[in-house]
Amino acid sequence: MAEKIQFELVSPAKLLVSSPVDMVVVPGSEGDFGALVLHSPMITTVRPGVIVVHDGGKISSSTFVAGGFAEVNEERITVLAEEAIPVGDLTQEMAAVRKKLAKEARDDAKTDREKSNAERLTLIAEAMAEAISGAKH
Repeated sequence: MAEKIQFELVSPAKLLVSSPVDMVVVPGSEGDFGALVLHSPMITTVRPGVIVVHDGGKISSSTFVAGGFAEVNEERITVLAEEAIPVGDLTQEMAAVRKKLAKEARDDAKTDREKSNAERLTLIAEAMAEAISGAKH
């Protein structure tokens, strides 16, 4: 049996996943990256997108994350997510609400901080819509 990397996905509310897996693909801020056992240590930010877990020669789970941080070492990958939702639980309605809130935030933004937050909300809404459309393929 091949060695596995321990994957932990943590949301602000609780530990969502803690299990040994073959590989985890994470939407890093510099691009997607795959983490396997014996990966070089690193810490990076996570952009809105989908974390894909590979185990037993297949995709075992896909989880939408709104952003966060990932820490990887030779034995473990830990993702601290701002928000995490299984892709199968996402709906078009959820994405539509996110898009509406992002548009309202953009329309109301006056300060640089408000504009930056509106942009972040837009990126999350777009990534959620993409995750939903990707799940249907």
